[in-house]
Amino acid sequence: MNTKSFAFSAAAGRVLIGVLFLISGVGKLAAPAATKAYIAASGMPLPDLAFLGAIIVEVGFGLALVLGYRTRLVAAVMALFALVTAVTFHHALGDTNQFIHFFKNVSIAGGLLQVVAFGAGALSLDALRERRQPQLRAAVL
Repeated sequence: MNTKSFAFSAAAGRVLIGVLFLISGVGKLAAPAATKAYIAASGMPLPDLAFLGAIIVEVGFGLALVLGYRTRLVAAVMALFALVTAVTFHHALGDTNQFIHFFKNVSIAGGLLQVVAFGAGALSLDALRERRQPQLRAAVL
């Protein structure tokens, strides 16, 4: 595989994972009452705050992941969010649907940890910032 293939693969992976979060977050925004009721039914305290946190992670961090902005930190937070979501909302592993959702979230966390390990790739805002830093340092000196 050449450098361009790696760059495209890293960007495609970020976009595919990030879009999943964006779609989920937009769905929550479209039905806030139902989402908060589901959060409350799970026994989680402060459903309004949990809803806000979910929106920030799914929409805000999802967009940051797609763009490759502060990617390692963003992916780490999103991996933790996916694991907490799995344990909090999909722990009834005797139910086939919940079993699938639990391991889907665990798998997403695994993919995000790959992003933490290897970074955003060449087609990202992080890479653009890294390319510009030497130019900025030269301009200051």
